[in-house]
Amino acid sequence: MKRRRARLELVEDRPIRMHRTRFDEERNPAPIQPLTDKQGQYLDALASSSQVIVLGPAGTGKTFIAGTRAADLLRQRRISKVVITRPNVPSGRSLGFFPGTLEEKIAPWVAPLTETMKERMGAAAFDIAVKAGDIEVVPFEVMRGRTFKNCLVILDEAQNTTTAEIKMFLTRIGDDCQVIINGDVSQTDLRETSGLRTVIHLVKSRMMAIPIVEFTLDDIVRSGICAEWVKAFEEERL
Repeated sequence: MKRRRARLELVEDRPIRMHRTRFDEERNPAPIQPLTDKQGQYLDALASSSQVIVLGPAGTGKTFIAGTRAADLLRQRRISKVVITRPNVPSGRSLGFFPGTLEEKIAPWVAPLTETMKERMGAAAFDIAVKAGDIEVVPFEVMRGRTFKNCLVILDEAQNTTTAEIKMFLTRIGDDCQVIINGDVSQTDLRETSGLRTVIHLVKSRMMAIPIVEFTLDDIVRSGICAEWVKAFEEERL
């Protein structure tokens, strides 16, 4: 018994070996690094401005960077909430045609953002944040009368908002909020003037201190085939 007791004491006296695991890396992912100069401009604008407008074709990282920033700010407790919204115009059908609550109906529309956040935070942490109300998807149908404070608000696919809708959205913004307006004005599905075009005109004509980051076809980083298709459609004006 004495030998066994002595052996246990020796084991307990050994220093604990500290080492990083993949779970540590998941909890503390490395800061996002820009892949292009325009992505660098986008990240700089997000670091210095309370409102940022980002434009450009698919595959340039507009949504990915917004979702990653949202996940990081929430995980670091630098904001209390992330609010995500987007118009439901592209399918030509109202959300009322789909089953479920309003939040369930709009979920497929915001999947590019929420999937990016889930990958950055981890699925469990993301689900907990949704249940706690720290991540909120807000349909345009119920936005009127709301005030957003101390949060990051992302409007995705903003080219499909009408002028009245984007006016209503921008007047919901309260104190300590950062707003990211994301869209591609060449891809609007509206028959009337895009609200995003109206906002860009107002910012430029009134020289408002709101940075507008404009990606081009040369900034597509999703994949070579993505860039090839986007350029093909653009050159054929389709």
